[in-house]
Amino acid sequence: MKIGILGAGQLGRMLALAGYPLDLDFVFLDPAPEACAAPLGDHIYAGYDDENALAEFCRQIDLATYEFENVPAGTAEFVAGRVPLLPAPVALSVGQDRLSEKQLFDQLGIPVPRYMPVATREALAMAVRNVGLPAVLKTRRLGYDGKGQAVLRTEADVDGAWQRLGSSDGPAKLILEAFVPFDRELSCLVVRGRSGELAFYPVVENQHRDGILRVATPRANDPLQAQAEDYARRVVEHVDYTGVLAFEFFVANGGLLANEIAPRVHNSGHWTIEGAECSQFENHLRAIVGLPLGSTALRGPSVMVNFIGQPPADADLAAIPGVHIHHYGKTPKPQRKVGHATVTAASDADLADRLRRLQELVRAAEG
Repeated sequence: MKIGILGAGQLGRMLALAGYPLDLDFVFLDPAPEACAAPLGDHIYAGYDDENALAEFCRQIDLATYEFENVPAGTAEFVAGRVPLLPAPVALSVGQDRLSEKQLFDQLGIPVPRYMPVATREALAMAVRNVGLPAVLKTRRLGYDGKGQAVLRTEADVDGAWQRLGSSDGPAKLILEAFVPFDRELSCLVVRGRSGELAFYPVVENQHRDGILRVATPRANDPLQAQAEDYARRVVEHVDYTGVLAFEFFVANGGLLANEIAPRVHNSGHWTIEGAECSQFENHLRAIVGLPLGSTALRGPSVMVNFIGQPPADADLAAIPGVHIHHYGKTPKPQRKVGHATVTAASDADLADRLRRLQELVRAAEG
């Protein structure tokens, strides 16, 4: 079977690496001439609005998926009209727009921080009065790893945030969300098969810096596992989802507040390659091609650390027991995810020691 992937970044790369043992082949469509997944399949180098390229993409494949949620809606509809596209475009449309996400969570009874849409400077002033400060002003679309957002701590921050993110030539598409003084950040990865079967990975505790995920640690037997699974189940069943979906939460006052969903495999699930019985990447492929889902059970203690900007030297990484290195084939650049390492161990104490050594290397490489 030949799988088409819209996008050819590191997530597409890891999907292909998981798929070749299943005798799957891959075609990528991506506008980047040196997309890092391109060596792992056929690369159609074209924009997402190039209908001739999209038609050729569809002719070469049996079914399609995507590795990021910002595929244009028109692209998704074009592809879905010719080959099966999983997850379905409705999940893509929700995941692309932070306001649509929040409205869906409200509809499904999933708690969220206070929020209001913002289209004008006057609407921002009203939102600040209603939502309160501190708050976070975000673009409704695009924006990731801390981009496309501004923290408003006092009234003095409002004008600068509007100048950065607002619009001078028409209504802006922004959302103001209450700043959540959270205790932890958790993500829940769920996989749903074509016949509706569900599997959940252990929730993952995430640590960010400068808006970028740095460390992701799966937590077996977390007291909020059942609540996270309930909220994730509501979403995937409502949109008839197929594949892996990540649901990010804030932990506040002992419960979960929904932050956002990612209708795709996710950075907080990279630990599953070595740390789970079946990785998120293999399970996504199993789901979309109709195979039984694999076990999401932990193999043992594990943690994932991102390489941002510049990775440590391989020799230094390999000297730490239990470290599994993943490079993405990307040119090093500040604030860019260029790889990650998963650390595994037989005990929590060994894991903590290995993680400490790994983080020392990562900090030194970042400078």
